[in-house]
Amino acid sequence: MRLTEIRIAGFGGQGVILAAMVIGKAASIFQNEHATMTQSFGPESRGGACSAQLILSDEPILYPYVTRPDILVAMSQEAYSKFVPELKEGGTLIVEQDLVQVNDLPSGVRVYGVPATRLAEELGRRMVLNIVMVGFFAAVTNILDPDALRKAIDDSVPPAFRELNRKAFDRGYEYGLAGNMLGEQAETAPELLRE
Repeated sequence: MRLTEIRIAGFGGQGVILAAMVIGKAASIFQNEHATMTQSFGPESRGGACSAQLILSDEPILYPYVTRPDILVAMSQEAYSKFVPELKEGGTLIVEQDLVQVNDLPSGVRVYGVPATRLAEELGRRMVLNIVMVGFFAAVTNILDPDALRKAIDDSVPPAFRELNRKAFDRGYEYGLAGNMLGEQAETAPELLRE
């Protein structure tokens, strides 16, 4: 694993911080790599802007702040609009496709979409959309071992919700393995996003 900068962003109540914690924990504790995480959120607990920044590396990390993310996970339109200009050219964009309309991408960006909220609702709990997103992230980026992420989930959620979160992860992972790439250019991505 080389140094990888990741930003996950959405709004309060989507589980953005927990998703980042799971990814960082999977890398640092269950894969014996290095990870840093910083977070920011508005004064509102639900509905306000929220983001978490991760750096993953196989070597010690000297600077803990994301400068140009390799991967952006946008779970709301506001998050997309705010952070997509910072995405590295040739980077990876993962969107909650029912909530984000893609446009004005840096060149060469690979775009993947998942209806994470809808898949979580099919499992009976909208609140696990973040873990659906983590599963999808695992499948399309292939930078972390899925079993390390499963262990991190088990270690991060209350025992009563472990089974539900495992199902959410597997649902997102399977959806990602199905090849849900939306496009590689700003000109094609908007049409591909909407069915």
